[in-house]
Amino acid sequence: MKQKMKNMKTKERYEKVMEIFSREMPVAETELHYRSPYELIVAVILSAQCTDKRVNIITPEFFKSFPTASHLASASVEDIYEHIKSCSYPNNKAKNLSGMAKKLVSEFKGVIPDDVDELQKLPGVGRKTANVILSVAFGKPAMAVDTHVFRVADRIGLTHKASNPLQAEKQLVEHFPEDILPKAHHWLILHGRYVCKARKPLCDKCFLTEVCEYYLKAMKDV
Repeated sequence: MKQKMKNMKTKERYEKVMEIFSREMPVAETELHYRSPYELIVAVILSAQCTDKRVNIITPEFFKSFPTASHLASASVEDIYEHIKSCSYPNNKAKNLSGMAKKLVSEFKGVIPDDVDELQKLPGVGRKTANVILSVAFGKPAMAVDTHVFRVADRIGLTHKASNPLQAEKQLVEHFPEDILPKAHHWLILHGRYVCKARKPLCDKCFLTEVCEYYLKAMKDV
């Protein structure tokens, strides 16, 4: 059985991974708290190298002070910093949030765009963040590749020889059906966050071992 799984083709691996995730993790969604695309983009910018738990502690008071992009655009960087100083890299994030809000108001009339290129015109928004917004806020078939997704996809064998997030994204988008992409993004993130950890993956708690290239190789080497 293990030998068969190890030699399975890419299409078969994706099908099996989707089958297992659908059974074991039927609900997969962001752990960030938000009520609008504006709140989501703020939360995602804050979440860079910071836990979702910490972001969710910060944002309730933040959105009381800055309920809209216009309110945020009118605030000073110093005031924004005071609201987010308990998260990682607050100086840079305060500047990005200020710049994002100002550009959002001046060029997009305060409305979050639903296009990957337009989103990346906003300060603090790279391709990963843009894809999160498209997928989560607008339900579009986008695959945001963060460190968790990049690592887990490579270990399982969903990507091969991807040297950067964009290459991994292209492979994942090619093989996951469009309607599954938003959920697949969260499957991989949550699995990487709680099971397939960077330094020490919890293989004994993993439900993907029968299809995981990393695990099968490790067992072979034992």
